[in-house]
Amino acid sequence: MSEQDKDLRRRAEALEPEALAQIYDQYASKLYSYVYHRTGNGSVAEDLTSDVFVRMLEAIQQDRAWKTSLQGWLYRIAHNLVVDHFRRSSKRDGVELDERWMAPDNDSMTFEGLFHSNQLRLGMRFLTDEQQQVVILKFVEGLSNAEVAEILGKTEGAIKALQHRALTALRRVVGTERHAEVPA
Repeated sequence: MSEQDKDLRRRAEALEPEALAQIYDQYASKLYSYVYHRTGNGSVAEDLTSDVFVRMLEAIQQDRAWKTSLQGWLYRIAHNLVVDHFRRSSKRDGVELDERWMAPDNDSMTFEGLFHSNQLRLGMRFLTDEQQQVVILKFVEGLSNAEVAEILGKTEGAIKALQHRALTALRRVVGTERHAEVPA
């Protein structure tokens, strides 16, 4: 952990408003986006994103703040809240459909544009939880393999394998030969 990260952690543990605001400002929109893409519901995403910061404060107060990566720790909290949400709501069949996800059929569509299409949304339901996380973190959130590996507690090689299997499954399920530009 860098000296700057250690200082931020020390200040957050002291519950300094400026440090907590810095963390919120830096991560709130990223976490909202991640939760939204996992749940497909803006209201749920707002609630769960707020809950991430409540859990963060509770953990800090109980002397359980992040040890290495603040970003990884916050995404792990968000992931756990999403899992809890789906357990509570018993919605194992995937994300609700929303008209905003409908996209025109366009061969030059970017991955993010394709992600918002109804066809791909339906295809995401057939991926494992880990594969869904990799797709969202890599292609929607734009994180590197190293960052995704840290968040999911896996090696970069495992992330590459999950990404490959997820994209292969999506191509098969979606039934398209479109190849989105994907970073290595």
